[in-house]
Amino acid sequence: MSEIKEINVRGLSCPEPVMITSMALKKYKGQMLKVIASEAHVCINVQKLLKSNNISFDVSNEGDDYVISFQA
Repeated sequence: MSEIKEINVRGLSCPEPVMITSMALKKYKGQMLKVIASEAHVCINVQKLLKSNNISFDVSNEGDDYVISFQA
């Protein structure tokens, strides 16, 4: 099983987390990714990006963080 790539966008303001996630989609195509965000609005905006690209994802919480897992 391949390693899950973690994309840490904690503490960043939009649009930076969405841009970082978008670049990761291209760089890690076909791999499992996990975006870790500290703010709810960042989590929502990353989800919107994934939906617009028809990518299914799971959202969970780890402590105070939001974790979005998906395959690029």
